[in-house]
Amino acid sequence: MHGDLGAGKTTLVRGLLYALGHVGKVKSPTYTLVEPYQIKSDVFSALNLYHFDLYRFNDDEEWESAGFRDYFNAESVCIIEWPEKAQNVLPTPDLNVTLSIKEFSASSEPGRTINISAHSILGQQCLSAISTAQ
Repeated sequence: MHGDLGAGKTTLVRGLLYALGHVGKVKSPTYTLVEPYQIKSDVFSALNLYHFDLYRFNDDEEWESAGFRDYFNAESVCIIEWPEKAQNVLPTPDLNVTLSIKEFSASSEPGRTINISAHSILGQQCLSAISTAQ
């Protein structure tokens, strides 16, 4: 997930988690770097979702020593805010989500714009499912 401070990245993750059935608080992992969530529903037995916020990330070695690479597997969904801070150690994303704050003017409503692009077959399937649902 890309976007300036205040663009709504954490708010979008919070909404996604609630839509998936998570109950409880969803906080920004700005200081912890990652917040884990295990979601159970009628659709899937258990989903491991990891919400990363790399705004304060400084060093590629920190990635390795924290064991973050292990989170990226076929049984997990990883959502990363500020991925550009760790671009040398992150795998290619399935999706890139970019949020932007709309410029306020007298002729337009305030709000956000979202741009989603796919970088894998799985990402393309997700975008196709979103298009079909609309």
